[in-house]
Amino acid sequence: MWRVNDSNDTAGATSATPVDPRITVTSTRLADGRELIYFDDADSTLPAERGIDERVLDPRPANAQMRQDPLTGEWVSIAAARQNRVFLPPADLDPLAPQRPGNPSEIPSNYDVAVFENRSPSFGPELAAPDAAGADALTELRRVGLERTHPSFGRCEVVCFSPEHEGSFGTQTVSRARTVIEAWAQRTAALSALPGVQQVFPFENRGQEIGVTLGHPHGQIYSYPYVTPRTERLLGSIDAYGSTLFADLLDRERNGPRALFSGEHWTAFVPFAARWPIEVHLLPHRHVPDLAETTLAERDELASLYLRLLRGIDRLYDTPTPYIAAWHQAPVHERRDEVRLMLQLTSPRRAADKLKYLAGSEAAMGAWIGDVTPESQAEALRAAIGTDEA
Repeated sequence: MWRVNDSNDTAGATSATPVDPRITVTSTRLADGRELIYFDDADSTLPAERGIDERVLDPRPANAQMRQDPLTGEWVSIAAARQNRVFLPPADLDPLAPQRPGNPSEIPSNYDVAVFENRSPSFGPELAAPDAAGADALTELRRVGLERTHPSFGRCEVVCFSPEHEGSFGTQTVSRARTVIEAWAQRTAALSALPGVQQVFPFENRGQEIGVTLGHPHGQIYSYPYVTPRTERLLGSIDAYGSTLFADLLDRERNGPRALFSGEHWTAFVPFAARWPIEVHLLPHRHVPDLAETTLAERDELASLYLRLLRGIDRLYDTPTPYIAAWHQAPVHERRDEVRLMLQLTSPRRAADKLKYLAGSEAAMGAWIGDVTPESQAEALRAAIGTDEA
């Protein structure tokens, strides 16, 4: 076990990643060898020492297998071990809460923010061999053939925002939000350095309507061995439009009818062609490919602006709004000067008691039909967000 607040080990970031010295990082191992990393708030009151995981655990499952769909070229990870994961446990059996008598959870000690390797990952736990993880491997994965398979190399991590049983990112303090953002940034850098990882994806699923199986406030980070289909489509759009796509998009939206708010470093807006009843994009003002390359000042402002956005969305209705908050980051090894970091937050909620379900056109053909105009959606969100600080 070790404690760090620099970038000289696998728990932290690469040397090019800014690291906040106010946030202490402690790395240790769980009983089955998985990595567990504690990120302590800048104003943390927790003791320095952390407990040891004394559970007796089964060996980790073998890597899942990826299979290629020859009709699209996309890869599907068949991860059968996920079928047995915990489903909506009571508070006294919360696997993301600190361990206590009667609850042998995943985290031995109390914490502010904790990150650990998923016990039943969609990708990993094995990584590609270093000599088979470069550009040639990506080229080979993009080739299309019949009944092609490949090990699901990579890594999946769980990011716990709080030791409390209930909540979400939006219910945290500004200090805690800043700690989570620091964890995202440092883990993006560390995961991007692993052999065979082509893209790193931090995200939060919130609400049972989205399919959440744990009510504990948490998110995840997936490290893919390929460039995801959504990003491949984006690369095609950049090829068709030009390398200034993100800069031009931001210039158009910052002062347009769908803008929600702007800070010194970030702007939030409803996209021109929003698919979902609630959809918000958040862009940094300068070109930055991922969270690892944001500055400390950008992270500081993001902590308050992101909370302001999430709390405003929750004020739309009398009950919390389900959503997926997805951090789209540039591929690890290509097009980093063209693909800009972007948050895309989407919710299927189209009224207080109505959800948008993907019907035939959306689910089968990927041809979307919007239920509300993006401009009226932006107007409602501006009113809900207001001008209050987080």
